[in-house]
Parts: sequence; structure tokens; C-alpha cells
Amino acid sequence: LFGLSLPESIANPPGEGGTVNVPAAFLVLAVTAVLMIGVRETARTNTIMVAIKLIVLALFIVLGITAFTADNFEPFFVEGEGFAGTVTAASLIFFAYIGFDAVSTSGEEVKEPARDLPRAIIGSLAIATTLYIIVATVATGALPFDQLEGAEAPLATVLDEGAGISWGADVISFGALVAITSVVLTLLYGQSRILFAMSRDGLLPRRVSHVNPRTRTPVFIIGVLGIVFAALAAVVPLTEIVELVNIGTLFAFVVVNIGVIILRRTRPDLERGYRVPFVPVFPLIGTALCIYLMVDLPGTTWVRFLVWMALGLLIYFAYGMRHSRLRQGEVRNPDAELDR
Repeated sequence: LFGLSLPESIANPPGEGGTVNVPAAFLVLAVTAVLMIGVRETARTNTIMVAIKLIVLALFIVLGITAFTADNFEPFFVEGEGFAGTVTAASLIFFAYIGFDAVSTSGEEVKEPARDLPRAIIGSLAIATTLYIIVATVATGALPFDQLEGAEAPLATVLDEGAGISWGADVISFGALVAITSVVLTLLYGQSRILFAMSRDGLLPRRVSHVNPRTRTPVFIIGVLGIVFAALAAVVPLTEIVELVNIGTLFAFVVVNIGVIILRRTRPDLERGYRVPFVPVFPLIGTALCIYLMVDLPGTTWVRFLVWMALGLLIYFAYGMRHSRLRQGEVRNPDAELDR
């Protein structure tokens, strides 16, 4: 955008021509600082970034549709792969939907979770899915999909090469940077709240759930996660991270879906911020769809996932199981208590 460039050694991760990805690490640390300041400030920052994203996507649709041609949809499926190729692609791009799961982790920081959380999740899911479909249709209609393969910035490429609007491509590139930043913010926020709840129950050391009295945020968790995520972003290629994140998230969704069915029957006394309707129908459908997508992920991804799962189980049986307050009967619902 500004005619500046960094050496590949500090702009790309190992395996992609670089040694340490400095911009990626800097972005994660900057987001970490915002999250530490406070929830209200984080929400305002995220709202601004989301507004920019929506405006940029709307601009892409308006400009990209000027080069739209239905001939680019022939063939509709990649030859030799058919619908199976589409399913594989869906399982690899599933990480784009993780943000909706992160919304549910904000239950304790919402005034009326029973009303607001379902609206937020379903509403944002509907809007984002509609935009995904429209953007994908316009992009493929403006430039054949085989010309997008391998492009570092596909939407910018569509406007630059397909529509011949170079200034629009620059705007899209800026929007992509904002989008990446907001995603990092959302996921780091969600992960910090998950570890906060685990710590309060005793699955992790209690110190982890300490809340700063001034910012009202779990600064210790956020800081540790920020450093770990920044290190991963700096030295691990994105493709490997994405594959591992996808299968981990899909499996987590399977566990949550099944957990809803089990806990509805075994622990009806637990305090719930909001209730899932049509149980067990919805959870069973969710479980089946997640397993369907998991099956299409590469074998190496499954190996990494099993190793990562084994590490998690080791931590649970070595520490968490013996310290869980809920399991020991000290509390009926750790999440219903205020942090002391």
C-alpha cells in the first residue's frame, strides 16, 4: 500500500522463505495489549474493525460484479473431485467460523445472556454466511477459480486482474489486514475466557483466574496466551496451524454437542445462562456434520491432533482431575461464582 517491503527473512515464517515472521508476532502482541486494557475497550475496537470489514466487503461486491460472467462457473466442480473436493475445502476453511464459538465464552460479561447470546450467535452467523456466499460467487464470477489458486490475496487479485481496478485492490488489502486483526482479537479473547473458567474450577492453577481489579480482565491469562500465540505466529507456517486448528475446533464442537445432551439429563440443576432448543435433535445434527468434515482432513493432521489430545489428557489426569472443585463436590457450578 505504501511502497514499503520487509526482507523475507523477517516477513515470512520458516518453510515459506523466512526465519521469523516479525509482523505476525507484532500483530498478536498488539492485540494482547488491547485485550488487557478492558472488555469495553476491546468491544469498541472490535466494533470499529467489523464496520471497516463490512464496508470493504460491500465495496468488493460492487466493484467485482462489474466483471462478473457466468462462464467462469463452468465446470462448477473441479474435474475428478466433484462434491468431495468441496467438502475437503470446507473442512480446511472451517477455521473461519471459530469466531462464532468465541461469542459463547462471553456469557459472564453480557447483561442478559439468555436473550443476547443466542441473538448474537445466530445473527452474526447468518450475516457472515450470506456474505461468504456472495463474496465467493462474485470472486469466482469475476476471475476463474484456477487463476486464484495460490494467490496470496485472492480478493485483491480479483479486482486487480479480473476487474482491472487497482485502487480497489489496495483498499481490499487494507481491509484484509483489519479483518485478520479482528479475528486474532476474537480468538484470543475466547481462549482466555475458556482458560479462566477452567482455572476457577481447579482444572488449572487458581492463579490463572486472577482478575485485575482496575481493568476487570484476566491479565495473567491474556499475557501468557499472547506470548505463546506470538511465538507460534512467528515460527510456524500458517497452513500447518490452520489444519491443526480446524480438527481441534471440530472435535471441540463434537464434545460440546454431546455434552449438551448428557448434561441436560445428568445435571438439570446446573445454572445456565441460556438453553439450547430442540435437544437432542440439534446436538445430534451438529455432531454428525462435524464428524463428516473431520473425516476429510489429511492424515498428518489427525496424527498431530492425537498427539495434542494426548498432551491435554495427560495434564487433566496428572493435575486437573485431582483439583477440580466441581468433581470434588465443593461447588455445584464454578461458573456461577464470582472470582474471589
